[in-house]
Amino acid sequence: MLDPKFLEGLSTQLSAQISGALAATPAADIEKNLRAMLTAAFARLDLVTREDFEVQKELLARARARLATLESRLADLEAHRKP
Repeated sequence: MLDPKFLEGLSTQLSAQISGALAATPAADIEKNLRAMLTAAFARLDLVTREDFEVQKELLARARARLATLESRLADLEAHRKP
């Protein structure tokens, strides 16, 4: 039976060798260039972060709730004002 620690060490060693081999190939340059192109493309888009989106969503929910309250109060005032 094979020792699990031996397999884990072998896997780690193989992973390191593959990473080293890929770093020495054009694949690393391609990945770097692709990341730069994607970063530039996303920068040109009018995007917001998830955090900013969630903040705006919460503000909108509060504004809607406040509007509903004000509409209700206005309806009550108009009902009491009419003879």
